[in-house]
Amino acid sequence: MYCFDRKEYEKRIQWYVHDRFGMFIHFGLYSIIGRGCLVQETERFQDEEYMPYAKEFNPDPNCPREWARLAKKAGMRYVVLTTKHHEGYCLFDSRYTDYKITNSPYGKDLIREYVDACRAEGLKIGFYYSLLDWHHDDFPHYGNSRHPQGKDPAFPNDHRDFNRYLTYMHNQVRELCTNYGKIDIMWFDFSYDDISGEDWKATELVTMVRELQPGIVINNRLEVGGIKLGSLVTENPVPWHGDFVTPEQMLPPNGIQDVYGNDVAWESCATINNHWSYAREDRFFKPASLLIKKLVEIVSKGGNLLLDVGPDAHGRIPEESVKALEEMGKWMEKNGESIIGCGRSELSKPDWGRITQNGNTLYLHIYENTLGPLPLQGIAKEKIKSIRELAGGAEVRLSENELKSAYDNDFTFIDLGENPILPDPADTVLKVTLK
Repeated sequence: MYCFDRKEYEKRIQWYVHDRFGMFIHFGLYSIIGRGCLVQETERFQDEEYMPYAKEFNPDPNCPREWARLAKKAGMRYVVLTTKHHEGYCLFDSRYTDYKITNSPYGKDLIREYVDACRAEGLKIGFYYSLLDWHHDDFPHYGNSRHPQGKDPAFPNDHRDFNRYLTYMHNQVRELCTNYGKIDIMWFDFSYDDISGEDWKATELVTMVRELQPGIVINNRLEVGGIKLGSLVTENPVPWHGDFVTPEQMLPPNGIQDVYGNDVAWESCATINNHWSYAREDRFFKPASLLIKKLVEIVSKGGNLLLDVGPDAHGRIPEESVKALEEMGKWMEKNGESIIGCGRSELSKPDWGRITQNGNTLYLHIYENTLGPLPLQGIAKEKIKSIRELAGGAEVRLSENELKSAYDNDFTFIDLGENPILPDPADTVLKVTLK
């Protein structure tokens, strides 16, 4: 009988909760169509209508290196790339299918190129692998809520053998865990309706992955989708619980805890615009200032941010996304210490922003200036060793404002100076070292 080992779990997850910030990349045949990675489902493409795109798939040979360089420049520590999305098309040279990038004009194993590029930049490597497969003949068609032909009785399941599909799926995961050296994250996607857990032969799958890749971190989507927590938060996690929870396109109000009140590792996966993959008409790109604040909020709640980009058919990340990531990188270059290695603070959220913490160091993320000195609740001034601007290193003094006499030692007031405009309009960070 499976027994959850918390010590082993915390050891395995240690690097992950330290690194905090990663890049998600959705790339596949849908990038040619340019209407999102679910276009085959939403527009009910039949397989023979969709497959011809594989004959023209020919991304820029340099794109994996550009992805890795941008992730590094943005201050990210890990990358997760779609090795196979729901469409079933493989970006790796699988021996179990001809529906793969090595049979395209590109001609090479893009996953190999990606792995080499990430290693060259010192980034940890993640593989996204879809449990769904709309191309495979043995994956359920009619009656399946997530299949493009799920509502079409012309595609019955009489001849389909789901166990045969599971063998195929397990074999491909084995390839990914065997052929590319050390892999840091396996990002499965996803369980839905009544298909989850042992329907995927999940115990066998997780056992294989952990044997082939000791120490690998696995997400929770063998058990649930992106809107549920899974058994990791319960008294008795199942064998396929995964190592982190994956809220999608949202932030939990107070992080995620298990039934005992222990923080559980979690990662918000979110898009820079409104689509996971390239969508030509989606121009709703989030500004860097918003993305910085969301990254800080996530870390202050004990989570990670996996920020998604959707390269176009050539493998080029849209200029708007590049600009936002480069701006984030400039902020991270000066303030990354307040993100990497940090987590939730022992102090409550202040009115003026957020607080992250690493040991006896607090990082005050100030989003807007105050009228008068900045109040810091929960720390008496006698406990403070020093206060410095994180970006520039200049000393910041405690306030001698008489207002402080009206409060007890639960408040300390910090003098931000005479200028009402903060040095960084997105997020000015103060480093508070405690005695």
